[in-house]
Amino acid sequence: MPPPVHDAAIVFTHASVAYDRFPAVEQVNGTVRPGEIVALVGPNGAGKSSLIKAVLGLVPVVAGSIVVLGRPPAQARRQVAYVPQADTLDPNFPISVAQVVLMGRYRRIGWLRPPGRADRAAAAAALAAVGLEHRARDRFGLLSGGQRQRVLLARAIASEPAVLVLDEPFNGVDVVSQEALLGAVRELTARGAAVIISTHDLTLAQSACDRVCLLNRRQFAFGPPADVLTPPLLRQAYGGAALELADHGLILAR
Repeated sequence: MPPPVHDAAIVFTHASVAYDRFPAVEQVNGTVRPGEIVALVGPNGAGKSSLIKAVLGLVPVVAGSIVVLGRPPAQARRQVAYVPQADTLDPNFPISVAQVVLMGRYRRIGWLRPPGRADRAAAAAALAAVGLEHRARDRFGLLSGGQRQRVLLARAIASEPAVLVLDEPFNGVDVVSQEALLGAVRELTARGAAVIISTHDLTLAQSACDRVCLLNRRQFAFGPPADVLTPPLLRQAYGGAALELADHGLILAR
């Protein structure tokens, strides 16, 4: 079942996010549309994770606004899926891969109602989308780091989100898992979901994303990769680090 259609999945309007009185990121403007992938790019401490938490309704927007699926972020949570950098699941806990993915259905059915045939079918399809259907009965903790990340993405896909948010999903992930993750994300956007990916990988942002939001405590640019990932803008955002444009992508030279 495709997610509901909205003219804009997420709208940032002069949005500023803070913890207590300390600003994390300020003056973010832009629109994330259904069916597109937007990268959040910037150095460590730039405010990428803080902006993600604001989209999830977990930290307050202290100025401007963030609107998710036409509503305040906290009211849209049921239609937003999140894949964190590191999951809180204990790898030693005896839970199967299929059971982890099935967790993605509980926001729809509630924790007290047992999953039905349609829920199990959705979980199986999500696991197939990341190429791990053959590991369904294996214990989650026995998988490699890249495979566990793919299972967590499958859990998010199983919830049939209108918005998917991924925080550094490719850290420590092998090439095979990265391609599987990207393939599953593209399949989700083809069905109309909007995706935000926080990443340090400029080449990934350039090649796999429709638009880029360049941050370092404030927004430097929001637009197509060719317009945003330019040496002048990147030097500004990364504090003057030298930059080279190579045939195979962008390189930051410290």
